Amino acid sequence: MVFSDENTAAFLDARPVFKGHVLVVPREHVVTLADLPARLIDPFFSTVRLISAAVPAALGAQGTFVAANNVVSQSVPHLHMHVVPRTKGDGLRGFFWPRHKYASDAEAEEYAAKIGAVVSSGLHLP
Repeated sequence: MVFSDENTAAFLDARPVFKGHVLVVPREHVVTLADLPARLIDPFFSTVRLISAAVPAALGAQGTFVAANNVVSQSVPHLHMHVVPRTKGDGLRGFFWPRHKYASDAEAEEYAAKIGAVVSSGLHLP
C-alpha cells in the first residue's frame, strides 16, 4: 500500500510496466470513469495528482504516465488509474497502440462535432 484514505487507495501494480507503477482506485465500487459519482471526482483525482507527484520525487523519475482504460483493455472491472514512472529513454514509446490520422481537417471537424453534440445534449453523469 502506497497511500490510503477514506475515499481512495493507491498500491503497487502486481505486473508493473516499470518498478514503482502505482494503481489508484476509489474505495467505492465503480466500473469506469464515467460511473464515478461527482462527489468522488475531487478526492479521486486529488489522490492521482498526489501520487503522480510522489512517484518521480521518490524514484528519481523525470515524470509519469497517467492513464485509465474504460471497458476495453480494462482487466479488472473497477476504476483504476495507472501512474507509471517515466524517464527519457526508458523504452516506452508514446501510447501503447498505433495512431490513426484523420483523412482531412473536415473529417476531424466531423468527429469533434459528433462528440460536442453529445456533450451539449445534457449527457447524464452520476
